[in-house]
Amino acid sequence: MSDLAEEYDLDYFADNGFHRLTCTECGDHFWTRDESRATCGEPPCASYDFIDDPGFDTEMTLAEMRETFLSFFEEHGHARIDPYPVAANRWRDDVLLTQASIYDFQPHVTSGQSPPPANPLAVSQPCIRMQDIDNVGKTGRHTMAFEMMGHHAFNAEEGSGYAYEGEVYWKDDCVRYCVELLEEVGADIDELTLIEDPWVGGGNAGPAFEVIYRGLELATLVFMQFEQDPDGEFEMKDGNTYSRMDRRVIDTGYGLERWTWMSQGTPTIYEAIYPEMLDFLKDNAGIDYTEEEQAIIHDAARLSGNLDIDDVDDVEAARGDIAAQLDVDVDQLRDLVEPLEDIYAIADHSRTLAYMLGDGIVPSNVGTGYLARMVLRRTKRLADGVGVDAPLDELVDMQAERLGYENRDTIRDVVRTEVEAYRETLERGGRRVEALAEEYRSEGEPIPADELIELYDSHGIQPDMVEEIAAEHGVSVDVPDDFYALVAQRHEGESDEEEDADSVDVEQFEELPETDKLYYESQDRLEFEAMVLDVREREEGYGVVLDQTMFYPEGGGQPADHGTLSTDDVTVEVEDVQEYDGVVVHRTDGDPGKGEFVRGTVDATRRRRHMRHHTATHLVGHAARQVLGEHIRQAGAQKGEHSARLDVKHYESIDREQVKQIEMRANELVMENAPVEQEWLERNEAEAQFGFDIYQGGIPQGEQIRLIHAGDDSQACGGTHVSRTGEVGAIKILGTERIQDGVIRLTYAAGDAAIEATQRTEDALYEAGEILDVDPQEVPETARRFFEEWKARGKRIDELKEELATARASGGGDDENEIDVNGTTAVIDRLDGDMDELRATANAIVDEGKIAVLGSGLDGAQFVVAVPEGSPVDAGSVVGELAERVGGGGGGPPDFAQGGGPNADALDDALEDAPEILRRRVDAD
Repeated sequence: MSDLAEEYDLDYFADNGFHRLTCTECGDHFWTRDESRATCGEPPCASYDFIDDPGFDTEMTLAEMRETFLSFFEEHGHARIDPYPVAANRWRDDVLLTQASIYDFQPHVTSGQSPPPANPLAVSQPCIRMQDIDNVGKTGRHTMAFEMMGHHAFNAEEGSGYAYEGEVYWKDDCVRYCVELLEEVGADIDELTLIEDPWVGGGNAGPAFEVIYRGLELATLVFMQFEQDPDGEFEMKDGNTYSRMDRRVIDTGYGLERWTWMSQGTPTIYEAIYPEMLDFLKDNAGIDYTEEEQAIIHDAARLSGNLDIDDVDDVEAARGDIAAQLDVDVDQLRDLVEPLEDIYAIADHSRTLAYMLGDGIVPSNVGTGYLARMVLRRTKRLADGVGVDAPLDELVDMQAERLGYENRDTIRDVVRTEVEAYRETLERGGRRVEALAEEYRSEGEPIPADELIELYDSHGIQPDMVEEIAAEHGVSVDVPDDFYALVAQRHEGESDEEEDADSVDVEQFEELPETDKLYYESQDRLEFEAMVLDVREREEGYGVVLDQTMFYPEGGGQPADHGTLSTDDVTVEVEDVQEYDGVVVHRTDGDPGKGEFVRGTVDATRRRRHMRHHTATHLVGHAARQVLGEHIRQAGAQKGEHSARLDVKHYESIDREQVKQIEMRANELVMENAPVEQEWLERNEAEAQFGFDIYQGGIPQGEQIRLIHAGDDSQACGGTHVSRTGEVGAIKILGTERIQDGVIRLTYAAGDAAIEATQRTEDALYEAGEILDVDPQEVPETARRFFEEWKARGKRIDELKEELATARASGGGDDENEIDVNGTTAVIDRLDGDMDELRATANAIVDEGKIAVLGSGLDGAQFVVAVPEGSPVDAGSVVGELAERVGGGGGGPPDFAQGGGPNADALDDALEDAPEILRRRVDAD
């Protein structure tokens, strides 16, 4: 098996005096111009050497450093492109969040299916890495939210057939660009090390360099050139083998925040990128240090890189090592730095939330929404713990303003809504923690990590809260250092979208040519002629493949067309239509004959209703965004003949007034009678012109994208539509419901289906009017009056029951029904009333200091037993024994219990036995 050593032996290194050495601490290979260097330069093999001694000539802000990077690569032939959203599932369906600049071009560009927006290019891409969440604040360098500056080049062999061909540049030029940029900002190249660190991900791999300067990793240079292959010659660190590809991708990542930190030399990265917010948070929390304490914190910052949970097994043990090097007590060091670590994390998490909510992510229980909620709740817990009393929405808004988001009011509303919901969750979840603590206390075991993760997942309970409650019960807790990364890992594979199940064997159609889809040429045409290419017998009917078709296959939430296929001899019904890798398969109830010419006829009523509802879906979604906010995005849709539904991501319920506004706006779009046009555009052109909101209904594959323009709304869509919005007819919203956390379903009907739905509602209203003997317009007021009268009657009945019970208890009883039980009077009586009457009478008897044993034969046999305070009788055990005598059961607490059984004939005998049961229970005690 081949190794990668020769892949790192670049001509650039030989020409510029670099040597390949081995780190004496970790054993990694690295390149440097300093032949005497012993270590690779990265913590924990070395410490930060730039604190108080900036590594660049000029101190720069984030904006200045970003511009320096982009301008440098523009001058070297790279096109500057705008960053993509942090929600990567806005343009791809295999990941949730953008974690690197290369994510912008996966998988459609890196696979060669589509050309990049430019080649070569440079971008400064906002990213979020949930796996770093537990390191934030501790290591001095980790941020969960960051900008990855990247320069990329896409190379492919001539004649390869990919969307890009030819050589742009490769490894030597990539390394040269990096070193020249460092020289331009004033770095001492003799202190630079490039560590060999092969990269693997998503079925691809390649050699890579980690670029280290004065203890800090500033860039990673990846040369994507291998693909997974069981017969490949290169074995990578994931244990799989890889072979060379005929395309090669320059994938680089330069940490904007780290370059800025290097230019300033502040104690941690956070002072360099969040200076104003840190001042605000420390002042708000009342955090202040003496000069001596500040000196200890400052010295600890140089060594904080050793707290990386990816490199150490025990963070607190590593903190102890730092304390020993500083010659201070570890508890003193912890007390000093932990509040600061929390402040750093609050600032970072607030920026993360600003990115997420600013890009339209709505907190929920799945996908990106879950990750946003997790960050929000952790931030709130940190703020409460360190004493920051500023509202969380204010903190997030500070970062949203700095990042330039225009939807700040929505961001604040989302945060406030989530904080309130979190409070309610904590109240419910706290009881679960107490029960769990008692369970593990009885077992003599600590609460394990998997229970902690489940508590957080199900109840939102942070691990430190579990620790506090568990400690009150004498139970310890196992909290892993990477707790939040483990929680996030649980949800990183989830999708925000609906998934379609498909159990058909696609391989059976591989040899057939793609079907010519006539419905894209003319969506109003309903008849056509075609040749039958193949017929496959199936469990239900036949699978018929034609060379061309007007039948729309199910997809994008639009059901399949129905209709007929006819020859001169036979007519078969088309009952379903599906598409498999470009081949359209018609399920029919008969065999039209392979090789035959057929006449296809599409069911006109079904098709036109689907067309109206599909266009209406676009209009309702557009109207919802105008009424509720630009964060509204589709979470699923289904169009039918009689109604349609659209699921949208929203952080709160939709009230009646908002529904009316959405309905009114959608119908205004209908009345504008704007053209509904289809357009095929190259992917990059479509995204550049209309943004990533075009992918409301899913993300199409391939270089060319079909867009549907309905007035001002533009979406990538493969469905059938009317030609003008006016053809939709009226749109009537039939209802809304919250189908899951963070998702609201709008159900509506369009055209004649809307009229039918309205008529059904009116029929119900007229029927109610007839029953109430009033006009339909008077039904609501009449129903309200009847309801109030019904409630008043119920209340009066309850009052009369209470009065009757009191009368029975005080004067209506018979001395024959009273016995003495160990000095306490017991009333034993049969009252054939409902359970409410029995309970009320029993309470009245107890108020007089007596024991009550009451039975009723109104519904089977029922008993109530109640005892006054201090009585030796256990009501629960008495009821249980009485209920057994009537073939049932019962029980309850010692002072009040009830039960019964089906055998009403045994009721009187059971009550006759009650005195004996009462006395026996007293004697037993």
